[in-house]
Amino acid sequence: MATVYRDISVDAAAQDVWAALRDPANVDRVFAGVLTDARMENDVRWVTFADGTVIEERVIGVDDAHMRLAYTVGGGRFEHHHATLQVMPDPADSRQRCRVVWISDFKPDERIQMVEPLTDAGCVALKRNLARP
Repeated sequence: MATVYRDISVDAAAQDVWAALRDPANVDRVFAGVLTDARMENDVRWVTFADGTVIEERVIGVDDAHMRLAYTVGGGRFEHHHATLQVMPDPADSRQRCRVVWISDFKPDERIQMVEPLTDAGCVALKRNLARP
């Protein structure tokens, strides 16, 4: 199983970042520039990437106590895909900065050639779109 792990430093308070991330229907705003649309039906969302690709994801859990969102990718592109986004206050400056840890585990391993660049682009978008003005 392949894993993509990213630890993103964000210039915003953890509570503000979590408020944006905890709403799975709003993911296109968080990742604007990479995603162009998102729609939800119950716990399933469809996200549209800038190149027009549409991916089906199932939101597994929104954990406010740990500021953690878990989701899977469906639709036959993967044998298995599970990901989490977790917001953590920066202990040195929790009012102004936080970290977002994004972990994706998936099979087949060869999908890393697709997942890693999209994750990296998503990290840049998240950092840009959620940073305080």
